Amino acid sequence: MELRQLEYFVAVAEECHFTRAARRMHVAQSGLSASIRALEVELGAPLFVRSTRQVELTQAGRALLVEARRVLGTIDAARDAVAAVQGLLRGTLAVGSIQCLHAVHLPAVLARFHELHPGVDLRLRQAGSGELVDLVRAGRLDLAFVTSGRAADDLKPATLSSEPLVLACAPELPFAERESVRLAELAGQPFVDFNPDWGTRDDVDRALATAGVDRKVAVEVNDVHSLLDFVGFGLGVALVPASFAAKQTRAKFVELVDAPTAETAVVTAPTVSAAASVLLDMVLEAGRGLPVAG
Repeated sequence: MELRQLEYFVAVAEECHFTRAARRMHVAQSGLSASIRALEVELGAPLFVRSTRQVELTQAGRALLVEARRVLGTIDAARDAVAAVQGLLRGTLAVGSIQCLHAVHLPAVLARFHELHPGVDLRLRQAGSGELVDLVRAGRLDLAFVTSGRAADDLKPATLSSEPLVLACAPELPFAERESVRLAELAGQPFVDFNPDWGTRDDVDRALATAGVDRKVAVEVNDVHSLLDFVGFGLGVALVPASFAAKQTRAKFVELVDAPTAETAVVTAPTVSAAASVLLDMVLEAGRGLPVAG
């Protein structure tokens, strides 16, 4: 089994098409197809179900894809380590992040990283915490910023921030005139919240369940501004990180007496590339309020 075969295999698996995969790898389709067939012969199992329109992974192919990505990620990390010793940083750095990351100003950090290391191709993906953790585990992201409740034991998490949740509600609700509210008082209220796997949804679900509140989520969204708009116009209440109160919105924010906390963490795979290690150091320095080092 050769590394080139694994690279071709991953390309076909991600493109679901031999022609597009060959174009992506800058090789003739016949050569790529022959390499995949040789790999299937060596492994003794078909890796793809081929049709005239698309290509799908078999069960064996799905199993190989996870390991192939890990192997290729390790090879990239080894190359980066040698480059780092020589004083160089190159390659690709794939970063994932939840929306509305408060713990660190990611655009500023990434801009500084790009300024210092222009040879590294930066890629950023926004998604829910669960998906981001899975992508780090599969080797498709080098690091990701997630709610810490989603940080898995097989990854390396570093907590960046912790802040209390507050109640967000429409200004017409009686809650808006209060200095504080208890979670149990929210029983019977319709809620606006993020889709499952997004933002603080897991933290809120656990906190309300502990308080004995059997809630109904009337509106599900996947972005912060929509959530606050729906809350501000009375479609439901929400529990959100206290930092959301700084946003321009019609919604009012009220302290929770028994407030749960929302923690943000950065997670990396056990093996970290040189570029990811440098970015991680910059992120931790920025989180501590230190000047971002070069």
